[in-house]
Amino acid sequence: MSADLFAIIAPVFLCAALGYGWARLGQTFQVDFVTNLVTTIGTPCLILSTLLKLEVTSAAFGAQALAAALVFALVALAGCAILLVLRLPFHSYLPALMFPNAGNMGLPLALFAFGERGLALGIGYFTVAATMQFTVGAGIAAGRASFGQLLRTPLIYTVVLGVICMIFEVQAPRWITNTVNLVGGLTIPLMLMALGVSLARLRVSSLPRAIAFSALRLCLGFAVSLLVATLLDLDPVQKGVLILQSAMPVAVFNYLFASRYQRQPEEVASMVLISTALAFFALPLLLLFVLPAGG
Repeated sequence: MSADLFAIIAPVFLCAALGYGWARLGQTFQVDFVTNLVTTIGTPCLILSTLLKLEVTSAAFGAQALAAALVFALVALAGCAILLVLRLPFHSYLPALMFPNAGNMGLPLALFAFGERGLALGIGYFTVAATMQFTVGAGIAAGRASFGQLLRTPLIYTVVLGVICMIFEVQAPRWITNTVNLVGGLTIPLMLMALGVSLARLRVSSLPRAIAFSALRLCLGFAVSLLVATLLDLDPVQKGVLILQSAMPVAVFNYLFASRYQRQPEEVASMVLISTALAFFALPLLLLFVLPAGG
């Protein structure tokens, strides 16, 4: 089992470490450019290539998306209650509690832990996460609704196209599948390297609160996803992917939005760093919990 765990964790850790080391050596890495490239081209191609070649039913994909939406709703309610008690502003801390790193870390782990079906189900989760982060998350940080961003997100249209192809069993021409496979293959390594570069550039402040909120993000995501998976009676792989992605650390995009709207960006950066470190330490235990269910 230890060899299996290492085979899952090592690629994620090493790719992120490459990005971290690259940045620490002072080499050029345009995070904004890579993020835009991954968001607008890479991820849509990865989604389309995954959905075109996998036998994942639209019902299973929809169930995973529904489960993800329920997790986000319940985590948001719990986060609101906690922040009200602590008298802390929603616009600074709620997105960090709500939105895990379901893309940069969650998708690779879903792939390595559960194979191609895990990746397809992970994309169902990630679609909901990205949609909510670019609308609800950005809106919370900005203090105003941001649903226009949804119409400018290529990922949404790609998912709709991919699901239609799944439902009607459309066979895309080989040149299309080869192209999206080639471009989509760049996405996960670039995501992980961008994560490492971002971590190298962030700094820690307000350490006690950052540690507490980082641990809360991981524990809240785990507990709520386990509850939702049990209530919906998800199959073992669906349950494992849901828990794995929900228990990821604070997403880097939370820092980007906090920085853009000046919502305590230093503290959000600290939560990204510390929660990521805690997540790497907790990964063996998390995988031990979900992998038997996926067997």
